Amino acid sequence: MTVLVTGSAGHLGEAMMRSLRADGIGARGLDRKPSPFTDLVGSVVDRALLRDAMDGVTAVVHAATLHKPHVATHAAQDFVDVNVSGTLALLEAAASAGVSAFVFTSTTSTFGSALTPAAGAPAAWITEDVPPVPKNIYGTTKVAAEGLCELFARRERLPVVILRTARFFPEHDD
Repeated sequence: MTVLVTGSAGHLGEAMMRSLRADGIGARGLDRKPSPFTDLVGSVVDRALLRDAMDGVTAVVHAATLHKPHVATHAAQDFVDVNVSGTLALLEAAASAGVSAFVFTSTTSTFGSALTPAAGAPAAWITEDVPPVPKNIYGTTKVAAEGLCELFARRERLPVVILRTARFFPEHDD
C-alpha cells in the first residue's frame, strides 16, 4: 500500500506523513514547499505531476489547500485554482489510476454563518443536515471541492470520504 499525501509540508499533511511512515505504511508526500516529508515538489494543479505521482498509489489523502488565513494575502482566483481546480485534477488522476480510497480534508468553515447561534441561544447545533453558508472564498471553494468529490464518488465510483476538520494553524479566527 502506498498513500499519496498532498500538502505534506503543512500541519495536517506532515502529521499524516509522520504517522503513516511510523506505522510502516508507504507514504509519498506532495507539496509546493520542500520539507522532510515532501517527496514531490509541485502543485496539485500540475496534471502531469499528478499522473506521475499516482504511480503505485492505492490511496490519497488530499490535505493541500489555501486556508482561511490566506484570505488576507491571496486573490480569490488563487483559492479557485488550488482548492477547486487542484482538487478536480487530483480526483481525475486518482480515478484514472484506480486508487481504492480518496480522503478529502474539507473544513468546518463550510458551515460559516450557520455556526452563528440563534438570538438568545448559547450555541448552534450542527449536524450533517445543516446546509453550508460560507462566509468567505475559502469556505466557498471547499464546498465546491466537496461537490466535485461527491460527483466522482457517484459517477466514477471513486471511494471518497470528506472530513470537515477544524483548525490546524495558530492564527486568530473570527
